[in-house]
Amino acid sequence: MKAKDPDITTLDEFVEEYYGAVGTPKRDALEARFEYFKAGFLLQEARRAKGLTQEELAAKVGTTKSYISKIENNIKEARLSTLQRIVEVGLGGHLELSIRL
Repeated sequence: MKAKDPDITTLDEFVEEYYGAVGTPKRDALEARFEYFKAGFLLQEARRAKGLTQEELAAKVGTTKSYISKIENNIKEARLSTLQRIVEVGLGGHLELSIRL
């Protein structure tokens, strides 16, 4: 096994150092922002997989290209009902949520 290079920091080490341990307020805020980022990224990937432009998706769900772009780029948080409409009506998919305790 190779010895760890002291000049290399793993992502987990970086997050722990700058945002604290899991369960601390700063770390919880980071995790929450990451979930919004992930939702936007997943939406963008699904839209592209369906071969739709932001404008086409927006037209299908009755919103604007700008709004879709803002969700995909983590500028705007979508309401759950809006996200569900985008996924189900616009993409023909099914939105699933989970709660972890």
